[in-house]
Amino acid sequence: MRVLHQDPRTGVLRLRIETPSDLWRVARLIQPHDRVGASTTRRDPEAPADTPSAQRERRRVWLTVDATQVEFHGFSRHVRVTGPIVEGPFDQGRHHTLELEAGDELTIQKPGFTPSDRALLEEGMHHRGDHRIVVASVDWGESTIVRVRDRAIEAVAEVNRSISGKRYREGTGPKDRKAYVAELLGLLERELPSAEALIIAGPGFLKEELSKALIERAPAAKAKLRVYPTAESGGAGVQELFRSGRASEVLSDSVAAQEADLVERLVTALAGARAAVGLDEVREAEAQGAVESLLVHEALLREADVQPLLDAVRAGRGQLFVVREDGEPGRRLAALGRIGALLRFDFAPSRPRRRGP
Repeated sequence: MRVLHQDPRTGVLRLRIETPSDLWRVARLIQPHDRVGASTTRRDPEAPADTPSAQRERRRVWLTVDATQVEFHGFSRHVRVTGPIVEGPFDQGRHHTLELEAGDELTIQKPGFTPSDRALLEEGMHHRGDHRIVVASVDWGESTIVRVRDRAIEAVAEVNRSISGKRYREGTGPKDRKAYVAELLGLLERELPSAEALIIAGPGFLKEELSKALIERAPAAKAKLRVYPTAESGGAGVQELFRSGRASEVLSDSVAAQEADLVERLVTALAGARAAVGLDEVREAEAQGAVESLLVHEALLREADVQPLLDAVRAGRGQLFVVREDGEPGRRLAALGRIGALLRFDFAPSRPRRRGP
C-alpha cells in the first residue's frame, strides 16, 4: 500500500492499492459515511433522451460516493463500495458502486482516523510488494498446499487419497504411493516459478522424499526449498507451522504467520501472568501501563467504545495488531473475548479469570 497524499485540513487520504492484502485493509479502513473516491465508469447522461440506457456509452470519470456498503471479495480480489454520488460531473445523489482492485488509486475522507486505521495503514506501508511463499503440509493420504501472501492464505490444493498397504510392500501400496508422490510433485512444480520460497513440512519422511525428488526434477528448487517437521499434516499442519515459529526466517514478511504466532504467544502466556484477555482485563492492564502488544479481533473494531482503549495503548507505545476473523487465529481470539494483550510485566486481574469447563 502506498500513501500518495494526505491533507490534514480536509482529512482526505489518497492511496494506491498494491497487493490483494491491501484490498482487505482498505475494506476495513472504509467505514459507513466515509467519502470514497475512485476512477470508475458510468453511462453518459448527455446521450439523446430517446437512447435506451443499455445503449448509452460508458464514460470514465472520477466519482466520490458516501459509503453505505463495503464488500470485500477475497476470491475475486476486489472491494465494492456502494453509496450515493456526492462529487462528480453528473448524477449526484444517485447510487453508484466503485469496484476497487490491486493497482487502483482511491481517496478516503473521514472525520478522523482511529488507532486501528493507523495500524492498518502502517502495516500496509511496511509490507509492500506481493511476496509469495508456498507451503505444503504433507503426509501419506493427507496433504494441503497453500500460498501465503502477506495477509492472505490462498488454497492451492487438498490432496486426500486412500493409499492401500501404505505400511507394507504387498498389493497396490507401492503403486498408490508412487502416484501420490507424482501428484504432489506436479502441483509443487507448477507453483515453483512464481514462489519466492517453498516450504515442505510434515510428520513423516514424505517431506524428505518430495524434497529430494523435486530438486532432481527442478534443480532451481534447491535455493528456494525449506523442510520442517510438524506433528500434523494437512491444514492443521500449516497452522502448526505458523504457530511454532520454525519457519520464521522464511515467513518474516508474512502477516498471516505473524498473526498466528502472536495468538499462540497469547495463549501460552495465559499460563503465567504476562497476558490479559477480554475488555475488562485489557483495560485494567493498560491502566497499569503493562500492554506491550494488543491483539484485536476485526469484529471488535465496529464497536465505538473500544477505540479509547486502542488510543491509550498506542499512546503508551504498545503495538496494535488487527486479527482477521476468517481464520484459525481469529477463531481462537474470539473464544478468548475478541481482544487480548501480551504484557511487559506480570499482571494479576482484580477478578479471577474464568476457567474452561
